[in-house]
Amino acid sequence: MEALKTIGKAWKIPDIRKKIIFTLLMLVVFRIGSNIPVPGINRDILDQAFNGDSGLFELFDLFSGGAFSNLTIFALSITPYITASIVLQLLTIAIPALERLAKEGVEGRKKIARYTRYLTVALAFVQAIGMTLGIFKQYLLNTDFFHITVVVFVLSAGTAFLMWLGELINENGIGNGISLIIFGGIVARVPSAVMAAYSNYKSGAISLVGIFLFLAFAILVIIVIIEIQQGQRRIPVQYAKRVVGRKMYGGQSTHIPLKVNQAGVIPVIFGMSLLQLPQTLVYFWPNTGFSEFMTKWLSTNGTPGVYFYSIFYAILIIFFTYFYTAVTFNPMEVADNMKANGGFVPGIRPGRPTVEYLQKVMNRITFTGAIFLAVIAVMPLIIGNFTAIDFKFGGTSLLIAVGVALDTMKQLENQMVMRNYQGFLK
Repeated sequence: MEALKTIGKAWKIPDIRKKIIFTLLMLVVFRIGSNIPVPGINRDILDQAFNGDSGLFELFDLFSGGAFSNLTIFALSITPYITASIVLQLLTIAIPALERLAKEGVEGRKKIARYTRYLTVALAFVQAIGMTLGIFKQYLLNTDFFHITVVVFVLSAGTAFLMWLGELINENGIGNGISLIIFGGIVARVPSAVMAAYSNYKSGAISLVGIFLFLAFAILVIIVIIEIQQGQRRIPVQYAKRVVGRKMYGGQSTHIPLKVNQAGVIPVIFGMSLLQLPQTLVYFWPNTGFSEFMTKWLSTNGTPGVYFYSIFYAILIIFFTYFYTAVTFNPMEVADNMKANGGFVPGIRPGRPTVEYLQKVMNRITFTGAIFLAVIAVMPLIIGNFTAIDFKFGGTSLLIAVGVALDTMKQLENQMVMRNYQGFLK
């Protein structure tokens, strides 16, 4: 209800209303493009091949809203951009020149954003070649050089267009453009999931009780996600009083908010991508001992493969949660900034003891966030193995959807607050 009230208040403000309408129009453009097929595709064979498939296809369908399995112009979705962003973030830590560039402020961030775009296009082109020649070649009406080149360039251009669409939303709309595109793809899958559940109910594959239990589970998961995503540990900070001339500065109390889930959904995407690599190779070497082994021992559809997959998935999520938290949160930098401004944590000496204290607290709450991500991502895999409900990526989908919705609402509230302050100053 609070969200609806916030949207209602925001709609009354002309500037914000224009941004909301612009964002919705860009998402409509995304959904229209997701239904435009790549030229030269045999639709009948493609539909049969992707019916009930898993592995790599589920990963891309998660971000494309079904565009990958339908081989439309947005089939690669925004995944090359996500990969490029992650690579640049890691290189920023490893390469001193990029680290200095990141600290230069707005101009430095613009250059890194430009490098991210270049890398996105390169990755999209390479990925399009691999997908076209390795997976989609058998579904093409013509496999000569010209038609394959057309498909590769169309897929690459689709990703570049989505990246541009996301940047337009960032500049002229509400929320993070890339996240909203992924959100739009996930929401677009809801009707098909509902229809699939209804078909299973009509055929007797699942009972009415099973559907209600599923809905109860989904609601519980959403509530937990909201609580964890908004959960934070507040570290109290006290600033010492200092006199400059006739004025006194400092003396106030504040806090450092440490999020329980500092890494967001990035560890889930990382872990999923790594586990999809061996499953991707199966499509290049079908009907071999390797494919049989992978299907049985490391597949979401195999038994006992689903259990080994879940174990490895959980381990990777926990590992990447700690890794990405270490990348995004630097306790030494926080401690140095506090010391430079005369701030300190009550009961903790400035300098090294503050760094150790912040690191200790961050490790403890990160463990909670890592376990939370692992459980939410793995539990649907186990449930889907015992039920007829296709909930393989439900946990990940809910994490992304709820997280994006919360972030968008927070940005909307921040813009409303800024408008109020501007009106007060005028």
